[in-house]
Amino acid sequence: MTDLSLLKDHLHTIYSENPFATLLQMEIVELEAGKATLSMPIKNKHTNFYNSAHGGALAALADTAMGMACTTTGKMVVTLDMNLNYIRDIPCQEALTAVGLVIHNGSRTMVATTDIFNNTHQLVVSARATFFVTGTFF
Repeated sequence: MTDLSLLKDHLHTIYSENPFATLLQMEIVELEAGKATLSMPIKNKHTNFYNSAHGGALAALADTAMGMACTTTGKMVVTLDMNLNYIRDIPCQEALTAVGLVIHNGSRTMVATTDIFNNTHQLVVSARATFFVTGTFF
């Protein structure tokens, strides 16, 4: 088994047991080196007063996708800063897909982006974040 295969197995295990990811119903769709694709439904628990996706739920999905993309490189990270652009309203019952990509893989910091798409493949959120490298896996 390659290091990436071991890392993928480890990420599937820890994220399937993570209470926050489980609460928001985030699921791993695909993992590659430097890339993570996640899905999340928009249910009542994800919505604001207008029955649209809450910005905090969307930020959590974006942060998780980018952080997971960083961890696919074998590094443990924490978020230093994050910027989000909310582009389109997301009504309840939509299904979202977040694609996180590492764009800078440094020894001390990493930078990643995430685009989140609705179930008709329209861009609804675009995000970028800087992460601090705290260590390595294995």
